[in-house]
Amino acid sequence: MNNTLAPTFVQTIPVRRRRQLPTLLATACAAALVGAIASPGTAHAQTQPAQTAAQSSQAISDAAYPGGELKLHVDATDIAHRIFRVHEEIPVASAGPLRLYYPQWLPGNHGPRGPIDEIGGLMFSANGQPLAWKRDPLDVYSFLVDVPQGAKTITAEFQHLSPLDASQGRVVVTPEIIGLQWNAVSLYPAGYAASKIMIRPSVTLPAGWGFGTALEGEGDASATGARTGPQKGGLVNFNPVNFDDFIDSPLLAGKYYKRIVLKDGPRPVYVDAVADSAKELDVKPELLARHKVFIAQADKLYRSQHYRHYHFLLSISDRYAGIGLEHHQSSEDGVRPGYFIDAKKPGSDLLPHEYTHSWDGKFRRGADLATPHFNVPMQDSLLWVYEGQTQYWGNVLAVRSGLRTQEEGRDAMASVAATYDTREGRLWRPLLDTTNQPIISARAPQGWSSWQRSEDYYSEGELIWLDADTLIREKSGGKKSLDDFAAGFFGVQDGRIDVLPYTFDDVVAALNAVLPYDWKAFLDQRVNAIAPKAPLDGLARAGWKLVYTAEESATAKAAALRPGGGGGTSLTYSLGLSVDKDNKVTQVLWNSVAFKAGLAPGMVIVGINDDMATADRLKDAVTAAKGGTQPIVLLVNSFDHLSTIKLDYHGGLRYPHLERIEKTPDRLTEIHAEKK
Repeated sequence: MNNTLAPTFVQTIPVRRRRQLPTLLATACAAALVGAIASPGTAHAQTQPAQTAAQSSQAISDAAYPGGELKLHVDATDIAHRIFRVHEEIPVASAGPLRLYYPQWLPGNHGPRGPIDEIGGLMFSANGQPLAWKRDPLDVYSFLVDVPQGAKTITAEFQHLSPLDASQGRVVVTPEIIGLQWNAVSLYPAGYAASKIMIRPSVTLPAGWGFGTALEGEGDASATGARTGPQKGGLVNFNPVNFDDFIDSPLLAGKYYKRIVLKDGPRPVYVDAVADSAKELDVKPELLARHKVFIAQADKLYRSQHYRHYHFLLSISDRYAGIGLEHHQSSEDGVRPGYFIDAKKPGSDLLPHEYTHSWDGKFRRGADLATPHFNVPMQDSLLWVYEGQTQYWGNVLAVRSGLRTQEEGRDAMASVAATYDTREGRLWRPLLDTTNQPIISARAPQGWSSWQRSEDYYSEGELIWLDADTLIREKSGGKKSLDDFAAGFFGVQDGRIDVLPYTFDDVVAALNAVLPYDWKAFLDQRVNAIAPKAPLDGLARAGWKLVYTAEESATAKAAALRPGGGGGTSLTYSLGLSVDKDNKVTQVLWNSVAFKAGLAPGMVIVGINDDMATADRLKDAVTAAKGGTQPIVLLVNSFDHLSTIKLDYHGGLRYPHLERIEKTPDRLTEIHAEKK
């Protein structure tokens, strides 16, 4: 949820761990290759990811870390200051130089987002004596310490100073909720694969608070190893775990906590929910039923599980910052109040999206993302599979389960299609290059996202996979579909939890196993090449077309009213602009009517046709100008300079919708139908 690209409704791009940024309304409101791309239109692998100068000298051993087991304790009781106090013991096998890493490249963040600027008070000691340290100036995420003779353990103590408000970053501590991402509070020794370093974590939580995590605790008797009921605060000890899985298993705690069982059995699925108030955890039976159906539908799609137990770490809050971040056996999911108690609210694909990542992105992962530890740079060349196909299945599973209605699913697709149908940046930038965006921009807001392009691999990727799905259905006479790819590619090796990397060629081979076709050319054209037109063939093949009417969909209206949804007005597909609730221009489409007239994001519309500006008056002016000749006249404030801007537009209000193409198969409804 980075930049506001268009204020219409689509699947949201999940929020990643980063500075608190404006909501990215997915390319309309919404959420491999080892190595670089060799040349346009082709994708080839290198043998090693790129490394920094400092990292390139650090050999990575696949042997077990010889020092022994790390021990970490986090005191998370200082809610008033929102400070986590860290005590870590790092065993060492010998004297001499020691490099310790603070995790930098975090899975699911797609970039170097470790919050190293939020630590303070770092001190090292051995045998009770303080040790000097220095930061590597060529790799600021690593710290250098000399281990003295006779020392068996290095002790590190520091604080993670979590943001106090949204201006500083993502708020992870409120009076009712704590979100603890272990990467923010831990160091680890360089030179070893993260999976070969063992750590024994513990945490002290406020008394009486409940919590959820995929970590397994000391003394757990459950056959699955999962904690079997609400866990109370105070001191909590966890079993030793390898550092890779440890970082991938965050903890969510709350004053108001409830465990909700979505699936029992040998591989259970839980919602570990916390909220601002107890009433938010009084789950409506019909909403609980839909969530259970969603899990069942995912099981039928993937025909496997790659977790011992799965935890939706769900925060229901207006104060705790929203999030949507995948982990292998859990996910961090932030929703607004009413999620479990208001059955009339438009449905969300957040949980289906993050759950899909257990297969797509966590178990199967692009080879250039499958790095040995968290301080080797990751590359994102296959995010159009990792995120693009997850966007696709997130919406499909939401509709199949009833979390979304068929109409809401179509509204989401219409908004995606309209966004990329007006994406001027397609003229210069291929989709593949947008996979670099999380590294290039650190997910910062963009002034001209329709020209610059943002993380388009999410929802444009969704259109590509709709194209592939409908093509398979058409050419197989309905006997095959992308469901078969999902089962054959992500559902392999049932029960395996270790990462199974893949390359571009593996994706092509898996598609050919479902339906022989020139899938390499199909994907090259849509991913690697400049493509001025949006990939809307799949929509037509699904039996629907993108149209514009004067009526905004109910789903889009509701999305705009949500916190973070802007609360403004979208005239994206008429004037080419959007405004917030204070009439500030938030988006201008490149080469649109508004752009050509001189409007830009950040300007404030003060007056409309000699009246004070309001959202309703702006829409009324567009309606009144339809079919006429008189321009719409705006008085605009830009840096305290007033100017008059005339918009020569007479097409009326335009909002995206899907309309059936007569006498064609309705494959979209088939795709959205519940699997039996």
